[in-house]
Amino acid sequence: MTLKPALLIVEDEKNTREGLARALQKRYSILMADSAEAALKLMDENEIDLVVTDLRLPGMDGVEFVRRAAAHASQPLCILLTAFGSIETAVEAMRSGAADFLTKPVNLDQLELVIDRAFRSRRLEAENRDLRRQLDKRYGIETLIGRSPNMEEMFDTIQQVAPTRTTVLIQGESGTGKELVARALHQLSPRSKGPFVAVHCAALSPTLLESELFGHEKGAFTGATERRQGRFEISEGGTLFLDEISEVDPAIQVKLLRVIEERKFERVGGREVIQADFRLIAATNRDLARMAADGKFRQDLFFRLNVVTIAIPPLRDRANDIPLFVRHFLRQFARENRKTVNEISPEAAEALMAYPWPGNVRELRNAVERMVVLSRSHIIELKDVPPEIRNTRGAEDAGNIRQGASLKDVNKHMILAAIEANGGNRSLAARRLGISRRTLHRKLKEFGISPRARAGGEPGREPACATPQAPRDPDSR
Repeated sequence: MTLKPALLIVEDEKNTREGLARALQKRYSILMADSAEAALKLMDENEIDLVVTDLRLPGMDGVEFVRRAAAHASQPLCILLTAFGSIETAVEAMRSGAADFLTKPVNLDQLELVIDRAFRSRRLEAENRDLRRQLDKRYGIETLIGRSPNMEEMFDTIQQVAPTRTTVLIQGESGTGKELVARALHQLSPRSKGPFVAVHCAALSPTLLESELFGHEKGAFTGATERRQGRFEISEGGTLFLDEISEVDPAIQVKLLRVIEERKFERVGGREVIQADFRLIAATNRDLARMAADGKFRQDLFFRLNVVTIAIPPLRDRANDIPLFVRHFLRQFARENRKTVNEISPEAAEALMAYPWPGNVRELRNAVERMVVLSRSHIIELKDVPPEIRNTRGAEDAGNIRQGASLKDVNKHMILAAIEANGGNRSLAARRLGISRRTLHRKLKEFGISPRARAGGEPGREPACATPQAPRDPDSR
């Protein structure tokens, strides 16, 4: 029997409280309280996974309760409900520890989506903690996985840049782990004991983002009932990470430029000049240089951000790292779902390595979770691989590997498939596999295959019509 997550509803209005309980009882084990004090007592007596609380409560208000609940030993997720929505309340709720914020009357479908998103976020945090335990001894980077040459190069850059105060721009596709790189830079820096403050710029409207970054004075806008610090102040002595920097409104770009150049700013609605001591790291999944050239992003701000650029390679360019992630996710989801899945067949592994992974590590993580949940055995077979992954050309080729094939056979098939998929170009095949061309040539010799043989050809035999050779890689000499 699977235990339901425990959900505590804190609402002083009986009909609303019981209505929410009826709507959510199928998926959650429900507890109810009509005040913050009663809710805190229930939290001391029960293991609570999620709290849904009203803002207006008798005695202690919802924001203060969220602050207390977030600091509780059980660390439940908190979602705040209010009929009095405002920018001020939203900012205060999130700073107090709320995972999200909804206004009344509550749309039950939206509430369930918010709850699901909060749990996914919590799982991601747990995953990040697990990844940090996989310490790369040479670099001291706990938050990243990868042994391919392009990842080694990235680790070297991180190691060199981390001890400095230099602004860093991280570029990479969605799902590659840009925030993990930013956290690694922070953890390896002299500022590691200071705060790491992350702002996801695309998730906030221009008005809310400005208030979030710079803070505001009392009366600066409707709902601003008191002075609030912004993220620049909160990150004092630490690192400020601005994710999706490309989505920042042009008016705020001007203010960002000044802060980066002068290390000083004013709160929204204020005149006091505040000195700022922070290290800035920005990230984007877009071509910021092209955007600046096209007038879609301020060139002067781009030049200030682009002091050192770290490019995270997509998963398709480091296929040899895929087994590392698969093993990690396999253990994680088997444990979370109380399954005994602990192996993956060569055919299934080859299918995963042949797939291009447009969603990168995030997509791979979801695929492994799905396979673990749906598997009926202790081993993940090719049939367990999602059809959209299994039915790609490279994945179909994986089915040609016989059951019980040796690791050498799997490697041989993988290398030949990569060469064939890249039209016989060894350089492209090596990059796709995440190895050097010299390593690829050495492997071909181990398999008894002529360096000129095309994939699918017989060992040692020349193709009938040789293709032009690609320029030699420096590491092939």
